[in-house]
Amino acid sequence: MTHTYTVTGMTCSSCEGKVKSSLLMLPNVTAVEVSKETQTVTITMEKHIALSALQQSLDKKYTISALEHSEIAEQTKNWFATYKPILLIFIYITTIAVISSTLTGVGFNWLQGMNVFMAGFFLVFSFFKMLDLQAFAESYSMYDIIAKRIKTWGYLYAFIELALGIAYATNFQPIITNTITLIVMTVSIIGVLESVFNKRKIRCACLGAVFNLPMSTVTIIEDALMIAMSAAMLVMML
Repeated sequence: MTHTYTVTGMTCSSCEGKVKSSLLMLPNVTAVEVSKETQTVTITMEKHIALSALQQSLDKKYTISALEHSEIAEQTKNWFATYKPILLIFIYITTIAVISSTLTGVGFNWLQGMNVFMAGFFLVFSFFKMLDLQAFAESYSMYDIIAKRIKTWGYLYAFIELALGIAYATNFQPIITNTITLIVMTVSIIGVLESVFNKRKIRCACLGAVFNLPMSTVTIIEDALMIAMSAAMLVMML
């Protein structure tokens, strides 16, 4: 994609060169054309880059602003494009869970719906991890508090998710299954929270190495949802 911006503060050809070289250093930027006469810069990028990131790359004497597009619209479009795989997975699993919970003949069965959702979640997510187990384990060790110290935990984690998916699908020992889920996901979210709050730019390993998803609040919501559901199911069963 290509966007044109207004850049104020350029007074000479040297300024053009500084602005161009600074912007070219940004990841995903493939071409930059600068004009001090029109005070504009045209940037070709592989994916949309936030205006704040462009500004940070420049010297303080230069101010960049969008000229022909809406930053909010572009960022929203970029967000949906980035998280499209995980959003589709959640929509599919949620749809199946809702359908299943309404076929019990006793109204909407929340316990049944959550059970089906958890089964689908763990089975699907473990599947993507299994496609490249080594790559997942390496990515997971970048932020998980246990995998950082014990490398084999990354390999075991994928199989634990698979086992939990089967356990939910077969309704095997619900109290034990939900207790294990609550413990495992609580431990998992600690590393995620540390990475997001410290603004570390690393890849989220939730879908293995198949999709290049950044670590973000979406990952926190994903883990927190599993914790909340397993806790709610335990309360409903006890």
